[in-house]
Amino acid sequence: MAGWILTHPDALAEKERLKLKSVLVHCPELDALAGHVRSFGQMLTQLQGERLPEWIAAVRADDLPSLHTFINGLERDLAAVTAGLTLPWSSGVVEGHVNRIKMIKRQMYGRAGFKLLRKRVLLAS
Repeated sequence: MAGWILTHPDALAEKERLKLKSVLVHCPELDALAGHVRSFGQMLTQLQGERLPEWIAAVRADDLPSLHTFINGLERDLAAVTAGLTLPWSSGVVEGHVNRIKMIKRQMYGRAGFKLLRKRVLLAS
């Protein structure tokens, strides 16, 4: 069910789309959740961060505690989240390199120092 909700409707097979529609008809809370998730996904993919306050207000109007928890987290640093949903720049590449270096470091099990880590990172590139 979560996979169906998180997948773009055009990417679902016809059989899955019909099953999802059937479930959403019988559960209004799940239908509201799916609508909010899709709306957030649209903001994310189309860089429409200026819509975030109205999206938050719409979610607050519904009784969806799990999304309220998510919103509380977003509101802790609303300016940064809005910028992330609006600006075209991403730190994803940098985060990918950091993740790769951490993996190499974990593979060494703390047995070697910085010199070996540096050599392995440079050789892996």
